[in-house]
Amino acid sequence: MSQAGVSDPTHATHAAHRDNHTHRDVNGGWLRPAVFGAMDGLVSNLGLMTGVAGSSASSQTIVIAGLAGLAAGAFSMAAGEYTSVASQRELVLAELEVERGELRRSPGEEVKELAGLYESRGVDPELAMEVSRQLHRDPEQALEIHAREELGIDPTDLPSPTVAAVSSFLSFSLGAVLPVLPYLFGATALLPAVLLALFGLFVCGAVVARVTARPWWFSGLRQLALGGAAAAVTYGLGALFGVAVG
Repeated sequence: MSQAGVSDPTHATHAAHRDNHTHRDVNGGWLRPAVFGAMDGLVSNLGLMTGVAGSSASSQTIVIAGLAGLAAGAFSMAAGEYTSVASQRELVLAELEVERGELRRSPGEEVKELAGLYESRGVDPELAMEVSRQLHRDPEQALEIHAREELGIDPTDLPSPTVAAVSSFLSFSLGAVLPVLPYLFGATALLPAVLLALFGLFVCGAVVARVTARPWWFSGLRQLALGGAAAAVTYGLGALFGVAVG
């Protein structure tokens, strides 16, 4: 323990490491699904609207198509996210019950199994066994550690199907509404909708740079180029089919 008025170099080193050694959220957290949903809404609805516009449809028809695409896409995203996350959660809970049963039936074997995992990572056998024994004193702690080590999951941080569905619905809707907004405010041409949607794609791409090593402008331009290409292709297809039908 350091004396009063005398700095502790070890403590200072740890404090400096803590203050300077920070990482970005490499898993994406809430950012990845939110940005993905917004991009999906932007690209799919922009593509739908440009395809309809390419067939020489009226502005009213384009707006109706955009609103229909927003509603259909948002509900589809929400339903898909809810189902997939709920299924994943149910699978995880089932596997946790299997592991909980093994801990009850064969506690000694589970202690050896965990010790073996630590040994494989370079821990001395005696120390690995002692650590495993101590961790198994608390059944719930043992379950959590086995789940992390064997299944790669955190039982205390399982995803919520409702949260996933609502966030997907909102993020998709936010992206899909952008190309519709100019028409709702009186625009009669496609260009303002395309420009606003492309700006939104650039912003989304720049936000993605938060969880990547790429510069924000690179990610923004990449997403803008991809979305612009999708819009151009669907516009061309709409014009082609419109001429063919006409």
